[in-house]
Amino acid sequence: MSKKRGLSVEEKRTRMMEIFFETKDVFQLKDLEKIAPKEKGITSMSVKEILQSLVDDAMVDTERIGTSNYFWAFPSKALHARKRKLESLETQSSEGVQKKKALQQSIEKAKIGRQDTEERAALAKELAALRQQKEQLQSEVEKYKECDPDVVEEIRQANKIAKEAVNRWTDNIFSVKSWAKRKFGFEESKIDKTFGIPEDFDYID
Repeated sequence: MSKKRGLSVEEKRTRMMEIFFETKDVFQLKDLEKIAPKEKGITSMSVKEILQSLVDDAMVDTERIGTSNYFWAFPSKALHARKRKLESLETQSSEGVQKKKALQQSIEKAKIGRQDTEERAALAKELAALRQQKEQLQSEVEKYKECDPDVVEEIRQANKIAKEAVNRWTDNIFSVKSWAKRKFGFEESKIDKTFGIPEDFDYID
């Protein structure tokens, strides 16, 4: 028989939160190390690590009373935490869209033959940074996908808007390159090298 697949980190985090939400109780670490394996299939050795990750993400509260640490989490607080996270991601996405618009305006004003290759290289660098930001936002979506489907869908829509903005910017660059080839007879490789456009520059799928 095939070996049973272990729980992923996100599955463990979700199940740990279920313990708090279902009981609405306060626990010590030793309590959770007994309950989690029995009721949620989380190995006792990983309980502390999973619990700490939830504390770090402000999904679980903790307080030291005397010599003991106590942990708790209530659904209302978790919902507010996810909403704050969504608002933060939406703000980042909105700022990214505004930056792309500004870059798009800059590239439209740029003319082939001007001695401003450093500026064009800076624009390409900024585009790479924005793409990296988009990837980080997608990672955040994956991190919270098992916590709140509605929140995830809203974040996905924000990412879709950001991706469309990047692709419009990319389309403008291709248009400028095409215009330069027709107008001045430049080779595409020469244009790429002159203005710092990477070889793998393309639309985002």
